[in-house]
Amino acid sequence: MKKEAASIKIQTKLRGHLARKSYTGLKINVIALQTGIRATAARKEFRYKRQTKAAINIQAHWHGHRAFSYYKKLIIASIVTQCRWRGRVAKKELRKLKMASRETGALKEAKDKLEKQVEELTWRLQLEKRLRTDLEEAKSQEIAKLKNTLEDVHSKVDQTNALLIKERETAQKAIEEATSIVEEKPVLVEDTEKIDALNAEVENLKVLLQSEKQRADDSERKCAESQESSEEKHKKLEETERKVQQFQESMSRLEEKLTNIESENKVLRQQALTMAQNNKLLSGRSRSSIQRNESSTRNSVDLHSTSFSRESAEVEGRPQKSLNDKQQEYQDLIIRCIAQHLGFSKGRPVAACIIYKCLRQWRSFEVERTSIFDRVIQTIGQAIETQDNNDMLAYWLSNASTLLLLLQRTLKAGGAAGMTPQHRRSSSASLFGRMTQSFRGTPQGVNISLIDGDSAGGVDTLRQVEAKYPALLFKQQLTAYVEKIYGMIRDNLKKEISPLLGLCIQAPRISRASLLKGTTARTLANAAAQEILIAHWQGIVKSLANFLNLLKANHVPPFLVRKVFTQVFSFINVQLFNSLLLRRECCSFSNGEYVKTGLAELEHWCYKATDEYTGLAWEELKHIRQAIGFLVIHQKPKKTLDEISHDLCPVLSIQQLYRISTMYWDDKYGTHSLSSDVIANMRVLMTEDSNNAVSNSFLLDDDSSIPFSIDDLSKSMDQIDIADIEPPPLIRENSGFSFLLPRAD
Repeated sequence: MKKEAASIKIQTKLRGHLARKSYTGLKINVIALQTGIRATAARKEFRYKRQTKAAINIQAHWHGHRAFSYYKKLIIASIVTQCRWRGRVAKKELRKLKMASRETGALKEAKDKLEKQVEELTWRLQLEKRLRTDLEEAKSQEIAKLKNTLEDVHSKVDQTNALLIKERETAQKAIEEATSIVEEKPVLVEDTEKIDALNAEVENLKVLLQSEKQRADDSERKCAESQESSEEKHKKLEETERKVQQFQESMSRLEEKLTNIESENKVLRQQALTMAQNNKLLSGRSRSSIQRNESSTRNSVDLHSTSFSRESAEVEGRPQKSLNDKQQEYQDLIIRCIAQHLGFSKGRPVAACIIYKCLRQWRSFEVERTSIFDRVIQTIGQAIETQDNNDMLAYWLSNASTLLLLLQRTLKAGGAAGMTPQHRRSSSASLFGRMTQSFRGTPQGVNISLIDGDSAGGVDTLRQVEAKYPALLFKQQLTAYVEKIYGMIRDNLKKEISPLLGLCIQAPRISRASLLKGTTARTLANAAAQEILIAHWQGIVKSLANFLNLLKANHVPPFLVRKVFTQVFSFINVQLFNSLLLRRECCSFSNGEYVKTGLAELEHWCYKATDEYTGLAWEELKHIRQAIGFLVIHQKPKKTLDEISHDLCPVLSIQQLYRISTMYWDDKYGTHSLSSDVIANMRVLMTEDSNNAVSNSFLLDDDSSIPFSIDDLSKSMDQIDIADIEPPPLIRENSGFSFLLPRAD
């Protein structure tokens, strides 16, 4: 038992020893294997990380090279594009300068023509004065001679009467002595012959006295005729002096326009030269910067240095970018604001005053480059695209004319000879810096002194500024828009009344049919016909009144309103007068009465509208008024040509009078036209005038030109005080537009 136990114990120990030995060897082998595997995995991971790092480095360098090459190509392309664009802009400006020079040449030619006309008129005036003095001297001499001869004749008549009285006394004494003698004596033949001779001499003296009286009457009549002719020549002389004065005024205006155009041309030429120098400097600087960038990039390949240079460039560009964004934001806000209908404040257009204030505050008139002018012009152009909307056209005519008036009294064309070409970025940065200072430095509730001055002074205290090329171009574009909107409003009114004018020239036929009926029916029919005609004329009057109310509601300057109605009345005169000359059925007595009634309606409307808005519009109807006056006068055959051409129809030509008189027919009283002698005299005058006249047309032409200039508009409009204009709600709360708020008293 002990042996078995000992053997079992020995076996157990041996087995345990063998097991521990095999476990220890296995453990050592496993550890060695794990160490090798982990070492291999670590080497692989280290190799992978090293390859990844090398690939990232290679990719970074490649991306940097590709981005820089793209940037270099982009710079070259942008420089080429800028050069070509600047060349195109320079060509446009050169074309504008050439056109301006041509216009200047045309104005100079017109000035030379006017100077020649003025010289000719002054020469004619001097000649007329000389002729007038010579004629007055000759007349005075002739009158003195006639007076002397008249005195001589009176003295001769007195002597003859005295001799006749003496002879009668001697004859009476001789008869008394002869009757006292008782003895009859034969009568001496000598005494009877002497008495017959005395009687014949007395008769001769009577005839001589009668002839002298007739001669004195003739001399007095010639003296009266000479006085009338001298008065006519005096009137012609006064008219010539008035024409000379008008020509001198037009000459002075042309000289002012020439000086303004010459100054603007100088500014434009200097602007073109400055832009050309700027283009050269910009191209040279851009090329040198490209070369410096290429050399620096060739020498430095480090990724960290390139990223650092980009970050520094971004940091430098951030202030300029913020100023650009702020300025663009303010411009967008003001454009959105004026695109709305802002209305009026005490008769002053709000949009024009706000635009002017902003432009003065931002100093846009004094900068070389800005886009605000083009955006304002585009806004006006988009607003007037609908040509039939008279309300919108009148609104923008009021705003554009007011803004043009403010520009006319603020801008002055100044030279830029002392300007040195600067880099565009520096100039724009200075502009944005000024804008930022004005935005930051203007507190709430304080008005700008540069714009408004004293509240009592208004615009009289405006400070004039020397305008640059964009401001002058903006003024020219605004002038063109004022003329365009004016023409559109005038043409719309003409289109509205044109259909009614064709119905107003001829009388309704119902009045002619009423002559066959009874008295009551005839009266009712005449009243109905009168109402029909008055309805047509009242339609014209209603259109004119509505148009006048529309212009008044939009506070269009009265000067422009007068010009509109003057040209419209001229159009009415042309249409009615030409229809009267071309249609025989219109040249009747009854038709003249109807048209006279309609003209009375127009005259009544002009009286109610006052001269402030109609002006001399009624005088434009002088042709049709005188023609209608000729149709409705009575006893035409008794009228002479002098009475018709000088008293009744002084404006109408002989051709027009001849056509009206030959086409006239009386459908109411059966009267006749002028006498055959007057018509024959008209034919003779027409044949004489046809050899000298330039045009033999008897019809009138409608004038569709613009009848005013900017100087006339500026002189006619009153001063405008823009100090107390309330800004619209869209920009009132914005701190950048605090200068628009009214000044606190």
